[in-house]
Amino acid sequence: MHIDILTLFPDMFDGPLTESILKRAQERDLISIRRHNIRDYATDRHHSVDDTPYGGGGGMVMMPGPLVEAVEDVRGDDLDVPVILLTPQGRVFDQRVAEEFAGHPRLILVCGRYEGVDERVRKLVITDEISIGDFVLTGGELAAMVIVDAVARLVPGVLGARWAAEEDSHAMGLLEYPHYTRPPVFRGIAVPEVLVSGDHGAVAAWRRREAIRRTWQRRPDLLLTADLSEEEGWFLADLAESDAARSG
Repeated sequence: MHIDILTLFPDMFDGPLTESILKRAQERDLISIRRHNIRDYATDRHHSVDDTPYGGGGGMVMMPGPLVEAVEDVRGDDLDVPVILLTPQGRVFDQRVAEEFAGHPRLILVCGRYEGVDERVRKLVITDEISIGDFVLTGGELAAMVIVDAVARLVPGVLGARWAAEEDSHAMGLLEYPHYTRPPVFRGIAVPEVLVSGDHGAVAAWRRREAIRRTWQRRPDLLLTADLSEEEGWFLADLAESDAARSG
């Protein structure tokens, strides 16, 4: 998979793209990431990329010229590649969107700045708009880092265990179950006996129940769309009844 990032601050990506899983994935040629400085496409001697908005108001707006030229140059003849603008106005990024993006061989991420981009950029070259949450950042760079990380780990081979991404929180529609490692007892708290039983079926069942329990406790809204069996539905009903009894 290849990801192009269009930004005014390419050096911001040095840490996230050169450490840990993303670094190893690039070294193994599982993904490739290239940063492009939008200022390189400015035509004046000051390398201007923003100007005051028509109609007045505070802040600056990214000019259409450099940004459209940058997208068209990076995109080349590949007109099918998604060109994604990172903006608070976009659809909210979640695990399902990460899976959608991971299905593409190539992505172009455009990092907005200032008060936003000239509307003509959207009309001419943008194919999708994404927000990572209902809050405002100073630019799209941090959002781009989040998306690159979330998407890259879904590329086959990037994570060591083939099931690692599948069992993550949100990947299965639930929050992830609790994890334990050595020592078996720490400050009087023991690892649940089932996890050291060697019974893989019992471990899988325990993990599934605990994922449901944790989701009920922390993100009950996710359970509205979770794919639960009839038995799991009764387990969830028991959790709700127990909580009601304790609070009532």
